[in-house]
Formats: sequence, C-alpha cells, structure tokens
Amino acid sequence: MNNERLLQVLLAPIVTEKATVIAEKNNHVAFRVAPDATKPEIKAAVEMLFKVEVDSVQVLNRKGKEKRFGRFVGRRRNERKAYVVLKEGQELNFAEVN
Repeated sequence: MNNERLLQVLLAPIVTEKATVIAEKNNHVAFRVAPDATKPEIKAAVEMLFKVEVDSVQVLNRKGKEKRFGRFVGRRRNERKAYVVLKEGQELNFAEVN
C-alpha cells in the first residue's frame, strides 16, 4: 500500500468516556477514519504509525444527526469509526508518538 494513502486514512483518535473504558478493559483503540478507508488500510496505517501489532479491526458508519438551533436546522457530519484490537502485550500510548 502507498505510504501517502496510509497517512490519510487515520484522521483522529476518539477520546471519549466509552473509548477510554474500552481501551482499559479490552485493549481496543478507537479512531475516526476516512470515509473510504478499508479494514486492511486501517490495520496497515496503525501498524506503520504506532509500531504495534494489530489483531483485528471493526468499522462502523454513523450517520450525522439533524440538529436545530431555534429556527435554524443543521446537520452533524457523517462519521466512520474504527475500533482496532491490539495483540496481547501490545500497548498504544498517544503521548509517546512523534
């Protein structure tokens, strides 16, 4: 796979209460990924960027909600998330990444 493409696959880590609890219990890490990213691309991107071994990748698409602010109607963006399961003994720490 192309290194430039792999750098564009991962958009941001998801740091929420749910993602933190899952990370502590099950060795999962959550990322916001590009809408057209595939599971093999996500796996290769995480392994390349963070130098860890990935066991599996689960992907979900979330539709953006319609929200109102008074009489104005807007929409939140559609989002694609990836839950990456790391192999036993592997750890991902965002503070150490350059």
